[in-house]
Amino acid sequence: MSASADSHEIEEGLTFRPRFDASGLLTCVATDAATGEVLMVAHMNDDALRKTISTGEAWYYSRSRQSLWKKGESSGHVQRVIEIRTDCDQDAVWIRVEQLGAACHTGRRSCFYRKVAADDGAARLSLVDADRVFDPNAVYKK
Repeated sequence: MSASADSHEIEEGLTFRPRFDASGLLTCVATDAATGEVLMVAHMNDDALRKTISTGEAWYYSRSRQSLWKKGESSGHVQRVIEIRTDCDQDAVWIRVEQLGAACHTGRRSCFYRKVAADDGAARLSLVDADRVFDPNAVYKK
């Protein structure tokens, strides 16, 4: 098959053909299905993607731990998948979820709780929507 025919099929076809990177991962953006709020960005390997599709709950691949993990496995704050979409070249997925509790391991609803702004030419962070839903020290006992 020619490269252009393959590209056309990936971009316009109706066959799901996820394109994992050299590490076997693809980027996943998770948003709240009701509000559209961005909750988190993570990665999925083939196994995580298959489990997410088959179970209806979000599974990811932890690059730091080099292991598969089910969202909410430790905290109980699971993500029920409402819809999965792929981007034009199928190297990323967007999952719309019903978030039970918090998405972030810091105890916040979203992992995006800091705003970047310029301050005298330097980038500074400020907290936005940073209230904690749970105490991570109580949930993730080491």
